[in-house]
Amino acid sequence: MSIKPFKSIGIGIAFSPNLKANLYEAARLSVFFQSKLFLIHVGEFSEDKIKALKVILNAFKKDHLDYEVVFKTGDPVEVILSTSKEKSIDLLILGAVQRERLLKYYVGSIARKITRQAACSVLLLIKPSVDRITCQHIVVNGLKHPKTEETIKAAFYVSHKLNSEKITIVEEIKEDQVSVKVEDDKSLRRANIIKERIKLRENSRIKEIISHIPEEHTKGKTIKLQPIFGKKGYSIGHYAQVSRADLLVMNAPSKMTFWDRLFPHDIEHILTELPTDVLILQ
Repeated sequence: MSIKPFKSIGIGIAFSPNLKANLYEAARLSVFFQSKLFLIHVGEFSEDKIKALKVILNAFKKDHLDYEVVFKTGDPVEVILSTSKEKSIDLLILGAVQRERLLKYYVGSIARKITRQAACSVLLLIKPSVDRITCQHIVVNGLKHPKTEETIKAAFYVSHKLNSEKITIVEEIKEDQVSVKVEDDKSLRRANIIKERIKLRENSRIKEIISHIPEEHTKGKTIKLQPIFGKKGYSIGHYAQVSRADLLVMNAPSKMTFWDRLFPHDIEHILTELPTDVLILQ
C-alpha cells in the first residue's frame, strides 16, 4: 500500500437532517488525508442544492478543501457504485442507521448492498457529528490472511493522520485450533499450553508486520496485541464494543455469496450489528 492510500473520498449525500454532520465528517477526513472529496447526490441538478452545499462547506475554505459535486439520477446503489468507479474513489463514506427501540446500529439496506459490492474501501459511520470527536482508540483485525498486513499498515496510517493514541490488533483464533477435548485437569492444562503457544506464534507474526511500518506511523502510539479464541467477526466486533473503540478496521471479504448472507460470518457479523464506526479495507 502506498503512503497515501486514500487519494479520493466519496460520500453519498441526501438533503436530510444529517446532511451537515455527514459533510463535516467527510470534509474533515478529506483534509486529514489530503484527498479530493466527491459529493454524490442521487437526483437532479439544481442551483439551490449547490448553494446549500457551498454554505455548509464554507467552513473548510481555509483548509483549501478540494471537492466536486456529482448529480446523477437512477437507482441509489447503482449510482453510487458507478460514480465511485468513474471517479476512481478510494474510500466511500456511508451512514449507518439506528434500529428503533434498541440501542444497536445496523447498516440500512442501501448501505449494506453498496458495502458488499464496492470495489473500494468503505467507512460506515454510526454517529456523524458536526463537532469533531477525537478518534482515540482504533481496533484492527490481525487474523492470518493475505490482506491483513496491508490492513494493519493502513490502520496505522489512519491512526497517524487522525492523531489516535492507541491501536489494538486483535488476532481472532478459531477454537478448533486447540485440538484437545477438555475432560479433566490434565487435558485442561494441555489445552492451556496449546493456547499459549498459539498466542506466542500469533504475536510474533504481528510484531513482524509492525516492524515494516514507517516509524512516524507508530511513534508515540500505545500498541496492544490481543489474541482472542472465538468466532471470526463476532469476536472482534464484541471486543471493539466492550473496549469502547472509536474505529474498527477490517479486511474486505474476498467474495460474498448468497450462502454468506444466509449464514453470517466474518464481516456479516459486523454489518448486522455495528459496534462502532467501521472501516472496511479493499
